[in-house]
Amino acid sequence: MFLPGNFQAAGIGSLPYLEPGPALDLIFKTTPVIPHWPQLPKRGHQEHFVYQSLAPLVRLGLIKENPGGMPAFTDADAGWTDRLTDFYSLYLEAEAGDGEALAAFAIPREAGIGFYALLEYLEQKGPGEARFLKGQVAGPITAGLYLTDSAGRSSFYDPQLRDLIVKTTAMQACWQARELGRFNLPVLVFVDDPALAAYGTSTHVALKRDDLLAALAGVVAGIEAGGGLPGVHSCSGVEWPVFFEAGYRILSFDAYNYFTSLQVFASDVAAFIAQGGVLAWGIVPTYEQAWQETPATLAAKLQEQVGELARRGVDRERLCRQALVTPSCGTGVLEEDLAEHIYGLMAAVAEIMGR
Repeated sequence: MFLPGNFQAAGIGSLPYLEPGPALDLIFKTTPVIPHWPQLPKRGHQEHFVYQSLAPLVRLGLIKENPGGMPAFTDADAGWTDRLTDFYSLYLEAEAGDGEALAAFAIPREAGIGFYALLEYLEQKGPGEARFLKGQVAGPITAGLYLTDSAGRSSFYDPQLRDLIVKTTAMQACWQARELGRFNLPVLVFVDDPALAAYGTSTHVALKRDDLLAALAGVVAGIEAGGGLPGVHSCSGVEWPVFFEAGYRILSFDAYNYFTSLQVFASDVAAFIAQGGVLAWGIVPTYEQAWQETPATLAAKLQEQVGELARRGVDRERLCRQALVTPSCGTGVLEEDLAEHIYGLMAAVAEIMGR
């Protein structure tokens, strides 16, 4: 299955609208080749990733909301073992190809109205110029460091809780890939995992590289099982080779603010590109600074960065052929006019770079 490139425009996921209609209008106007389903966090807590990507764990009572606090696993509650048995039975059925079991990992409609709106749009109007479709799920590291166990510890450090997160996210990604795959276009599923930045910091010294790698690779396996192409997004400076080693084919990064964190791994980038990997350059800032930029200034910055990687030994021709242009992060918490400006800048930079 071929990958996108040639500096096509692509979005990250979230937009600041309350309804999916305006979001899809913007998406198909500015990213017609790689439209994505819009996450709409301003609709409320139901659009949070706990509901979108980890709904089975909530439904089976393995995760509960704490009013005023972080969602937590119910591992100290009576009945935990029975709930685990129910989850693993469901997971094994889904993994074995049972469509009804896989559907249990779907995004609830109230938690992902934009996903279903995209499906309905495609059913009614067709894909138009689209050559790819894009979905996204929460990353297992981010989810694992955000969710806690019953004692308040980050759940990623508990092997069993981490396994629940990875398996749930993997099946949700698989479900997305299959649903979007109904339209006979290649499907990209991006894993949004900025929390990899915690690795190596003094506050997370117990994070082990092997655990991070295994968690990320587990979601890759789910995406590929659904027939999708695995991509990953992080809007922080992280140890990028972990993503390469985990099997991701597209790396989406904040090129506007964190390019230097990537250039130090130039030899790893060169190997990733040589193996057909794609860099999605998040060159458009997703904050007020975007008002100070123009397509020309951002394209010049991107050309300089491509040149810097080329000087460090990465094949320039492949860098250009295997490239996307994106915002640096999602735009779900911004004002609508700023988000629209950012998407417009992205589309214009993609046009300049793709000439």
